[in-house]
Amino acid sequence: MRILITGAAGFIGYYLCKSLLEEGYQILGVDNLNNYYSQNLKLARLELLTVNKNFTFEKVNIANIESISSVFEKFKPNKVVNLAAQAGVRYSIKNPYVYVKSNILGFVNLIELSIKNEVEGFIYASSSSVYGSNKKIPFLEKDQTDKPISIYGASKKSNELIATAYHNLYGLKTTGLRYFTVYGPWGRPDMAYFIFTKKILANENISVFNNGKMKRDFTFIDDIIVGTKSAIEKNYNCEIFNLGNNKNEKLMDLISILENELSKKAKIKFLPMQAGDVNETYADIRKSSKKLNFKPKISIYDGIPKFIDWYKDYFNI
Repeated sequence: MRILITGAAGFIGYYLCKSLLEEGYQILGVDNLNNYYSQNLKLARLELLTVNKNFTFEKVNIANIESISSVFEKFKPNKVVNLAAQAGVRYSIKNPYVYVKSNILGFVNLIELSIKNEVEGFIYASSSSVYGSNKKIPFLEKDQTDKPISIYGASKKSNELIATAYHNLYGLKTTGLRYFTVYGPWGRPDMAYFIFTKKILANENISVFNNGKMKRDFTFIDDIIVGTKSAIEKNYNCEIFNLGNNKNEKLMDLISILENELSKKAKIKFLPMQAGDVNETYADIRKSSKKLNFKPKISIYDGIPKFIDWYKDYFNI
């Protein structure tokens, strides 16, 4: 089976490519290798993938219809997994046009080409951000999601609506995965756990918003890959699933684990809530447990030490 994976040099993209290659799939990875965070990290991930003869990479911007069209024509994928997106809630407030171009125009390009090339299944990354400031905890897939509080969240909700429309119009099989705070080795440097680690080691202040009164459903990368691969395999007609750890951990507990693993106290600068941010995320995973057999296994007490081990090795600490 030939699978086109966008955002292949990204955090989740890298792990998904690696896991599918190990099972013998032919993978074409595309990525625009933008400079939102260090290209060196993206290139290092790619270097690990390119040793596999079943992996091919092309530097392509999915918002460029001519470039991505030629990729479809040459590779003729059986399935498409769209993980390419401009990430980050706070960055979306300052740079909304980047999100419209990548997350909406790029998404439409991919799903339109999937129809034209008779792709068997279109699986795409959504986000817990679609829930906005939903007060009902834990978040359920059928909860209201039409009041996003960030441009990023709005762009991901638009993906879900577009995918549903394409299914209804053309019968394309689409599966949206609402990822909840994914972390782990090779993770994104713009994420809090990564930033905190770097600053604690450098003896710098860490900014903790909402005076530390925040909770997140931290989900380890290995669990996310198991759920994503199940979605690819099951290839449902038109579904949306939560992929989270089904636990909402206190941000201050995460900081305590980091301090313990680094043998160093954090210098904390407490700040008020930032625009576009939420107090709490918490995934109800009953639907994904039932239909994807999704059963996350790794808590932050096991996952964060794995990240710290990788961090020290990668940065020669």
